[in-house]
Amino acid sequence: MDDHASLKQTPLAALHRALGARMVPFAGYEMPVQYPAGVLKEHLHTRAASGLFDVSHMGQIRIVPKSGKVEDAAAALETLVPADMLGLSVGRQRYALFTNDAGGIRDDLMVVNRGDHLFLVVNAANKDADFAHLQAALSQSCSVEMLDDRALIALQGPRAEAVLAELWADVTAMRFMDVAEASLHDIDCLISRSGYTGEDGFEISVPAASAEDLAKRLLEHPDVLPIGLGARDSLRLEAGLCLHGNDIDPTTNPVEAALTWALGKARKPGGARAGGFPGADVVFAALESGPSRLRVGLAPEGKAPVRSGVSLFASETSQEPVGTVSSGGFGPSTERPVAMGYVAAGQAKAGTQLFAELRGKRLPVTVATLPFVTPTFKR
Repeated sequence: MDDHASLKQTPLAALHRALGARMVPFAGYEMPVQYPAGVLKEHLHTRAASGLFDVSHMGQIRIVPKSGKVEDAAAALETLVPADMLGLSVGRQRYALFTNDAGGIRDDLMVVNRGDHLFLVVNAANKDADFAHLQAALSQSCSVEMLDDRALIALQGPRAEAVLAELWADVTAMRFMDVAEASLHDIDCLISRSGYTGEDGFEISVPAASAEDLAKRLLEHPDVLPIGLGARDSLRLEAGLCLHGNDIDPTTNPVEAALTWALGKARKPGGARAGGFPGADVVFAALESGPSRLRVGLAPEGKAPVRSGVSLFASETSQEPVGTVSSGGFGPSTERPVAMGYVAAGQAKAGTQLFAELRGKRLPVTVATLPFVTPTFKR
């Protein structure tokens, strides 16, 4: 485990300590895993009201086209991702994947069209590699900047809109994946209506120097509790959302990861700009023939959670595994264990009975439809 002294701090580190957070190493940062309320209460409060998350460890990157035309930045980014970047409207955000030459997923990210540049949010553990990857590929046509002077906080849950509307009334007009500039408490912010919980909510990019002021202001609201990494993980797992390094990684392709929706229509075979991204031939072959394995939801029987890395078998006695759990834990909202994993395509149908091997015993697990909770995004 990392030595705490060598860990980076987010601009909200002092606030986390003041709030009584238990801090742990995560992606090179010291991060709050939970607060005194505890993971269960934090999770349920986010689903019922609103939770505030520090996600400042994520990478925020700006891609500025040297020509001044955002279309040139979008076309350049399309050489690295299979998403339709040229079709992304100003003020809108889209989920994308950096692929490698084997069709695997280097990282997943969010991309915003800001009118004169693109704004990206990438995963904390991969941000330096992603930045180098972008610079190497795009530096002739674009300048690529890591925004180290900004923090990122997420306000999630059914009361998030009402809470934020007290600081900025126009937030009520935003729809899922809209992005807008706003002044919150006299702080210039970039707000996207998105998140990682399955709930309606917002991610707010804020100057680092003002992050604590804004976080405190939001936490003054009786509907808002601070939420740590523990509940962030259980919330995203119930919502069927992937964690890079667990559910997707450089060895998984978008088709087997059940992320074909992240391939833009224009970028698929027969599309206006088919291919042109790393590993396109591998991804297209998987689209045509079907993947050999598939990411699915898994519902274990009983109360024992099945964790990442657990092997899955077709029967209580079969020798060869047919899959592996990629993420698992207890779902506070579902009141039962929930998991995701990869299983052989022939075993991927919802309702299929499998067995997880736990401490030498085989525990019944049923293939389930994702997500485990109904998303409440404001469309």
